[in-house]
Amino acid sequence: MSFPIALPCNTLFESDADAIVVVTHDIQNLGSAELDEVAAPFLAVDARIAQKASLLVSDKVPGKRLVIAPTGPLDRDYDDVRRYFEAAKAGILEAKAAGAVKPVLAVVNVPADARYENARAVSFLGACQGLWQPLEAREYRGETIEPIEAIYLFEASAQSCDQLSAIAAGQYAARDLCGTEPERMAPPRFADYCVELFQGSAVNVEVIADRQIMDEQYPLLSTVARASYAVERHHPRVVKMAYEPEGDVERTLIFVGKGLVYDTGGADLKVGGFMAGMSRDKGGAASVVGFMEAVAKYQPKGVKVIAYLAVVRNSIGSDCFVPDEIIESREGVRVRIGNTDAEGRLAMGDLLSEAKDLALGEKNPEIFTVATLTGHAARAMGPYSAYVENGPARAAQVSRKIADMGDLWADCAEVSRSRREDYDFVKPRTLADDVLSSNNAPSAVTARGHQFPMAFLAIVGGLDKHGCNAELPIPYVHMDIAGSGVEGGDWQHGKPTAATVASLFARYCI
Repeated sequence: MSFPIALPCNTLFESDADAIVVVTHDIQNLGSAELDEVAAPFLAVDARIAQKASLLVSDKVPGKRLVIAPTGPLDRDYDDVRRYFEAAKAGILEAKAAGAVKPVLAVVNVPADARYENARAVSFLGACQGLWQPLEAREYRGETIEPIEAIYLFEASAQSCDQLSAIAAGQYAARDLCGTEPERMAPPRFADYCVELFQGSAVNVEVIADRQIMDEQYPLLSTVARASYAVERHHPRVVKMAYEPEGDVERTLIFVGKGLVYDTGGADLKVGGFMAGMSRDKGGAASVVGFMEAVAKYQPKGVKVIAYLAVVRNSIGSDCFVPDEIIESREGVRVRIGNTDAEGRLAMGDLLSEAKDLALGEKNPEIFTVATLTGHAARAMGPYSAYVENGPARAAQVSRKIADMGDLWADCAEVSRSRREDYDFVKPRTLADDVLSSNNAPSAVTARGHQFPMAFLAIVGGLDKHGCNAELPIPYVHMDIAGSGVEGGDWQHGKPTAATVASLFARYCI
């Protein structure tokens, strides 16, 4: 796996570079008199340069390539650092199309506004987002489809470049895992990718494949996987990862990721074309792996990170689970199935219970579920992640701090409240069961459709017993990235965004 690394440079005219990409809101001031002189005759005759990334050819710059990438306005109430992300993405693609392999990325004239304090870093990450190509494309066409091997980051420190290269590595892995088709990234191959990714790193990986263990320890996940057992290459996996820092542990982060490599909907089959794109339903687990990869590369002090991934296929078949079944979870909670297309919360539920048990013995634990869980999150929040938190997390402002960091790193989110109606929604209707997994309508047309699943997860994970009034409160945040996980909300064709990787890294590792 290769991706562009960030290299510090103190000159726009780096001798080893073959292009300069300037990201700016003021195209009349490119950060140096030499570049202003190069650009002046072009600006005099081409108004398009102010509107879109443009390539200017000149003997006076490295590789004869100067790309000007305008951000557009930055001073309005609703402008944010994504202006830099998008401008740099467009600029680097112009440089790549022109044949550059080692461009200088210069972010100049950044306003003295807190919103843009990470403009340079975000620009680099935007460039990396633009350059990534799918894993299957690289395997089919070769690595040459990603020709840019390094990006010189003008006026960046070596430490900043190390941090950005770590984030970029994590986002690259997350895109690979999320964006790959369902056979190339079937559960065993997803697990293999993780094993290979972390081989020789600071992250330890364990893979559980035995069906008996699945049935006994993760009965909800095994229920989702039941129809997939008919096809050996679709058999589920549980992937466990752990990073232990050098020195004292100040905080423990525990993640559970939804890794639905394909979601047919099961017996509640997705029809009318809605199955297309469901190979990306593993985006939550992919982002968790991405964060772990960033941690492995940077090896931050003081933070311990543990991750559990539910990697499974929700297949349709003669042995698939159906609505009205009652399944007893690891936590001893009897779950009545409301809709088999609400499978992600089932796949994660038992792992969340195990994560809760683990958290009881850890230092300052915080638990997260990360999932492309509901259409409602995409409908309600648009292109933003939706964070739903329990009482202890709200009291500690866990979601707010991550979301505020995301605003500075182009990894934006909205914070949602968990309320009593959410728990009422999943309450049992009979004495035969303890909780209802879902209703039988699409989440996008269900009131509080992305909030009530968090209540279900809290109950089956046993976290409802660790709220603010408990002897040991445990902060828990459910991160629904159904709206933010791919570009433009296009789950079939949009590039994966690696949502949450940058904001989590910025919040806990820098």
